[in-house]
Amino acid sequence: MTAEPHAQASPSYTKTILFLSLTVWLVVMNTTMFNVALPNVLKDFSLAPSEGAWIVSGYSIVLAICTITYTRLADYIPIRRLLILGISIFGLASFMGFFAHTFTWLLLSRLFQAAGAAAIPGLSMVFAGRFVPMARRGRALAMIASASSLGFGLGPVVGGVITDYLSWNYLFLITLCVLGMIPVLYRFLPDETTRKGYFDVWGGLLTGVGITFFLLFISTFHWYYFAGAVVFFGGLWIRIHKIELPFIQPSLIRDKGYRQILYMSFLGFATHFAILIVMPLMLQHVFGKNPTAVGFIIFPGAMLSAVAAIYVGRLIDRYGNMRVMFLAHILLIISTVIFYFLSPHSEYMIMLAYMFTSFGFSSLSSSSTNEVSRVMSKELIASGIGMKQLTHFVGSASGSVLGGIIVEMGGVEFPVNSFQNTFLVLIGLMTLSLSLLYLYRQRINHH
Repeated sequence: MTAEPHAQASPSYTKTILFLSLTVWLVVMNTTMFNVALPNVLKDFSLAPSEGAWIVSGYSIVLAICTITYTRLADYIPIRRLLILGISIFGLASFMGFFAHTFTWLLLSRLFQAAGAAAIPGLSMVFAGRFVPMARRGRALAMIASASSLGFGLGPVVGGVITDYLSWNYLFLITLCVLGMIPVLYRFLPDETTRKGYFDVWGGLLTGVGITFFLLFISTFHWYYFAGAVVFFGGLWIRIHKIELPFIQPSLIRDKGYRQILYMSFLGFATHFAILIVMPLMLQHVFGKNPTAVGFIIFPGAMLSAVAAIYVGRLIDRYGNMRVMFLAHILLIISTVIFYFLSPHSEYMIMLAYMFTSFGFSSLSSSSTNEVSRVMSKELIASGIGMKQLTHFVGSASGSVLGGIIVEMGGVEFPVNSFQNTFLVLIGLMTLSLSLLYLYRQRINHH
């Protein structure tokens, strides 16, 4: 894959990918630190799990909208400029969050963090898709996925220790470290030229409001939220076919194979984030673990994934995306089955199950993103990856809310069967995703 005509390929893309991966690590760690602190936040503000889940799902909504916004803007504005803007917003919101003493202030701080953080994972993948040769792209994307897994692993440990010994407010100070990446990335990212272009602001607003209404519907089941989602998505559909350069490219939506990849990504992220919400609650209410212990139970799985992601990249480059995507699905199904049958018996079964979850999730994320960069034309890589990132975060938010709702349905005492019901639903989601992968493979083979 050659670079875009308005940019020169970076001769030191390996170093650039390394520093981008470090930045991704800090941003993802910010997400999972708060998952472990969630029970404490619920207690401090007297919230139900489905209400508190909005700290996670609200973060994911803003990530979703802003990620596709940044990746669409990357067609016209240099990646370097967009990344530095995102990191600056993220750092400012982290400073603001340190002084949060009400739930509203905390939620706003998290939403502003998300607005900045959205630039980092999506644009890192766009950089890899645009500047890294196809023969090495699998390893580059796997390094980014590995950094993400490391963030998922260290986040609960760091979050648990800080929440136990200081307060969840201090979690915001950790994320201020990302500001130190600005001068490094300014040096290593290529100096692209700005191009004139049109950005569909109204399309972005219709997308954002539609997704928000959809997530409000699945968290409350109030029909008027569903009606709102239908109205705004209907408006978006009309706009997509009315203007020349819409926020969401119609050629992407018409591509059936690409849509199948999006469905699989949605189901994979929903499963992972439902588990990330349910695990700390189960460890606290069933096994009586404090946040530090929860962090150390989650840590081995994510660390295994971080190390294994390096080898996943090599597997992708050697055997192709399809085999790795099948491997990822098998791992995720095994993990949900272990959670369902064995997690009530021991916290070590939860640790074991999450090792399969984390490894399978990072494998699915990197292989499916690489598949998008393989099947998309170079003009659509940024839009295709941006739309996929949008799907990731909508899946994350949906999974967070879904997990909270199913657990709540069991009652305020959080009985074991309420957690098992969640895992049973997740087994169904991953089985559906595996079926979609089979259909996708059939489609590719016929072409």
